[in-house]
Amino acid sequence: MKWNIPYDSSRFVQISITEVVKTLLEAVALVFVVMFLFLQNWRYTIIPTIVVPIALLGTFASLLALGFSINVLTMFGMVLVIGIVVDDAIVVVENVERIMSEEGLSPFEATRKAMKQISSAIIGVTVVLISVFVPLAFFAGSTGNIYRQFSAVMVTSIAFSAFMALSLTPALCATLLKPVEAGHHHEKTGFFGWFNRGFSRTAKGYESMVARILRRAARYLIIYVAIIGAVVFTYSRLPSSFLPQEDQGNIIVNVQLPPGATQERALSVMQQVEGFILKQPEVQSMVGVMGFSFSGQGQNAGLAFVTLKDWEERKDPAHSASALAGRAFGALSGIRDAFIYPLSPPPIPELGNASGFSFRLQDRSGAGHEALINARNQLLGMAGQSKILSQVRPDGLEDAPQLQIDIDRDKANALGVSFDAINATLSTGLGSSYINDFPNRGRLQRVVVQADAPARMQPDDLLKLNASNTQGQPVPLSAFATTKWVTGATQTVRYNGYPAIRISGDAAAGFSTGAAMAEMEKLAGQLPQGFGFEWTGQSREEKLAGSQAIILYGFAILAVFLCLAALYESWSIPLSVILVVPLGVLGVLLATMLRAYSNDVYFQVGLITIIGLSAKNAILIIEFAKDLQAQGKGVIESALAAAHLRFRPIVMTSLAFGLGVVPLVIASGAGSASQRAIGTGVLGGMVTGTALAVIFVPVFFVVVRTLFKGSACQHEADKQHAEAAGIVEEPKHD
Repeated sequence: MKWNIPYDSSRFVQISITEVVKTLLEAVALVFVVMFLFLQNWRYTIIPTIVVPIALLGTFASLLALGFSINVLTMFGMVLVIGIVVDDAIVVVENVERIMSEEGLSPFEATRKAMKQISSAIIGVTVVLISVFVPLAFFAGSTGNIYRQFSAVMVTSIAFSAFMALSLTPALCATLLKPVEAGHHHEKTGFFGWFNRGFSRTAKGYESMVARILRRAARYLIIYVAIIGAVVFTYSRLPSSFLPQEDQGNIIVNVQLPPGATQERALSVMQQVEGFILKQPEVQSMVGVMGFSFSGQGQNAGLAFVTLKDWEERKDPAHSASALAGRAFGALSGIRDAFIYPLSPPPIPELGNASGFSFRLQDRSGAGHEALINARNQLLGMAGQSKILSQVRPDGLEDAPQLQIDIDRDKANALGVSFDAINATLSTGLGSSYINDFPNRGRLQRVVVQADAPARMQPDDLLKLNASNTQGQPVPLSAFATTKWVTGATQTVRYNGYPAIRISGDAAAGFSTGAAMAEMEKLAGQLPQGFGFEWTGQSREEKLAGSQAIILYGFAILAVFLCLAALYESWSIPLSVILVVPLGVLGVLLATMLRAYSNDVYFQVGLITIIGLSAKNAILIIEFAKDLQAQGKGVIESALAAAHLRFRPIVMTSLAFGLGVVPLVIASGAGSASQRAIGTGVLGGMVTGTALAVIFVPVFFVVVRTLFKGSACQHEADKQHAEAAGIVEEPKHD
């Protein structure tokens, strides 16, 4: 005896999580390489690396306490947060290493001085990142459930990272690091010497460029306005969808024969489907089920579950689940005896039966079933001519022939036959009736009465059945009833109280589901008055996610602004930080468009992440510039010095985070579509957010601090903060 599981949906979940774990390990390795490249000492590198497992373990404990599970979404969050959790530790270690190298202080003294300078920056960055992700947890619906997974991971990981950056990391720096002579890291030879000299030249060139830019700040503000215009234009042109379509390792084939078709015909069609499917090279097995489909139940319906081979055996896109579904649709459409639709399962099974859209056409004026069918046919005809739509089809059983029995009530009453008796006769003759039990050879068996099969094959056979009148005499139904064939609905579908028809479909190649839904709404507007529509399942969630996106971004930016305003007790500093957000958003949009992705839930999560990370880079510069200005330096001089001091940690942390998400960008196998969708936007936003921020943030600081000089009380508070941070001397330049 042997057993086999022909259809197992849990296989995709298990393999997806395994792939994400591999991506997580790859991200940690890449981050380690970046830190070693810049710090060039295993002692410096091991300190931020220790932070990663501690932060992740703390996050797992928090997820358990909050009632979350280890799933694909939470693991995505883990990969995304790898580069963030090491940022604070990198900032601490880099500042300690810089002070030791420039001033020759001992590890203990260098750590004390470094923490005075950057503690407020770490707190500011942490507050900003947490305030960006907290609003995600308060959105409702299926989109809100996805947001909450990321929010819980991000917030807890970032909080643990900041806590350790202010406690464990300084302790490790003071104990693990060894004293070095001033100028130590500029005396290396070999590869690291070449890298240091090259980076030093880059830093000096960057500082010279910033000095020239600050003298022409107005010109760069015009460029900044042009960037904002490009962001708005690109965002408006970005196609929308709900979630990327995943290759889940299986497809489903929906088989629907014409009304009244027999089970034998349906079985013959299913055998033809099986013959084609099992010949395909990517198919492992198929199991067919007769008697029901996504359209409904009946002997003219069938459903086939097709399991594909492992993802490693079909890396070619031509052997993906969606490619097989398209190929099968073209081949099986030649079977003229049935409507056959191969379908890819949706990313979230609870939100529908297949990918694409779910449309409900409603009769809101009581026009009747026939008028609703005519409106449906008109809509399907228009959809068939659209270049944006594909496989638009009614998702239900068609009207079928029905035998109608007309009863002459007057004759029935005259003959003494009640309606209860007529109903009992038809129910017993066509269905069956339980009478009683009787003993038979020691066993108790049931007595069930039903008309014999040959006696209920034709319409005239029904009229030969007898109903008892009030005197107990048998009266044939033919004495007061007649029969006729009619066409009627086999299903009663209502949506929000209105008679409705289910319609499903997909976007044509090169178009998103958002474009397909917009096209369906446009076509539905051309129907006669009295017919409306609504979206359901995944399509409804996609509409809600799109309407919530602007609110989400607005909440994120507002939260950042208010938290910074409370932290720094100033309106000008948060404004300088917020201005950097469009620079990162531009990269998210461009990267998403270059890979032909769409504005979906993962895009929105990536965009929120970039809002926080862009603000982080701005804080690292503006925090130092503000303190230097409080010590009496000019606004331009302060901006130049801060840009020089923070250039190295910004590049290092941004490069660490960027390489940390590269495994997401190039992911393959199970769950790779979602990984690529979220990683692409984040990487693009990190590139432009870093490259443009180091140029524009000093400009923002100079312009804002020039326009809003602040009160005397504010200047005094800034001065006291700078003195507490130990920023009292001119920063040393290489």
